[in-house]
Amino acid sequence: MSSETETRPLNRRVVITALGMVQILAWGTSFYIPAVFAEPIVKDTGWSLGWVVGGTSVGLLVAGLISPQVGRVIDAHGGRPVLLASSLFYAAGLAGIGLAPALPVYLFAWVLLGIGMGTGLYDAVFAALGRMYGSQARGPITNLTLFGGFASTVCWPLSAFMIEHAGWRNACFIYAALHLVVALPLQMAVIRRAPKAAVASAASADDTAQSIAPARIANEILIFALLALVLSIAAGIGSIVVVHLLIFLQARGVDFAVAVSLGTLFGPAQVGARVVERLFGSRYHPIWTMIGSCALMAVGLLLLAGRFPILLLVIVLYGAGYGISWIGRGTLPLALFGPIRFPRLMGKLAFPSLIVQALAPSAGALLIEASGADATIGVLTALALINVLLIGLLWAVCRRGYPRARDDADLADAVLRGPLTRHDRAVR
Repeated sequence: MSSETETRPLNRRVVITALGMVQILAWGTSFYIPAVFAEPIVKDTGWSLGWVVGGTSVGLLVAGLISPQVGRVIDAHGGRPVLLASSLFYAAGLAGIGLAPALPVYLFAWVLLGIGMGTGLYDAVFAALGRMYGSQARGPITNLTLFGGFASTVCWPLSAFMIEHAGWRNACFIYAALHLVVALPLQMAVIRRAPKAAVASAASADDTAQSIAPARIANEILIFALLALVLSIAAGIGSIVVVHLLIFLQARGVDFAVAVSLGTLFGPAQVGARVVERLFGSRYHPIWTMIGSCALMAVGLLLLAGRFPILLLVIVLYGAGYGISWIGRGTLPLALFGPIRFPRLMGKLAFPSLIVQALAPSAGALLIEASGADATIGVLTALALINVLLIGLLWAVCRRGYPRARDDADLADAVLRGPLTRHDRAVR
């Protein structure tokens, strides 16, 4: 295959459809595994449920630790080597889980799976899309999350079917094979080798022209710190609620069957909100996506803490906020810092949030045991309200970069162009 053919851009719908299918498999065989696999593994092996579920935390910790390096590799070489490696590590990790004769081997397999997560889940793929499409990556990032939202919908029943008919170990082997025969070829087909002289994107000549010395934005350190804090708190709250949602619902007086039925609305609420964001998101800056996310999560938890009787509405509001938080996680750094440095900064932003996401479920379990579900809901509500204040502060700090913006209309126009660089301020 010629170099020209390898680097020729593919239709974006083809790229996102292929990567979206891989994301369904990636999320469904890592983050969502314990929901279906934990009980059969415990029954078969006698290992502690805490340790079995703790494998996910091990994987997320590893993913967080390697994320800065993953961002640097994508920045230097494009997304192809990282995403292809993710399929291999997923296959190795899942095969290791299926073969594990003892708990230490099981946990080591999660280390391999964690490398797959760090190189193959949203943060890495967002960085790869930023590298491919530059400032035009917002649409592809949003579309990708629409596929990812169906991971539990597809993989939970598929996992249950395979476990029932083939056993949990064979189910792991089947998933490992799918990563090799489905995910790996799909990613090889749509993620082309990056040309040596490429920087962030071939989509914009301006992006390439700025690659030699990408400008730093005003108040960059403060903006980065606030954004990292907002994303980490949102990830921590989301991780606790996803793992302990049924407990929280039962604490509100519904029995287990009803709680499960309500819980099934969580995925559709995420996807529905992402569809709305996809339809209207191009009309406003991504910071408003993150503001809406923080606000909806806070409202949902406030209603839950206040024992609002219509739990369906609670789930829909909170699920919608959590769903679009993943869009903001990819599109807001791109808009704030520009496409040139996006891959590296995405890796740095992923580091604290993945660590928090890994530790949060255990922290939530300890808090539930020590103080009860009601107190835990109260703590989560307080954190969600703090996050609303933090995202408001981030908006205000960014707004200070637009001295000519005299009203909201002017600000909206300015913010769509991105924060002022120090050079811009000097010129003005």
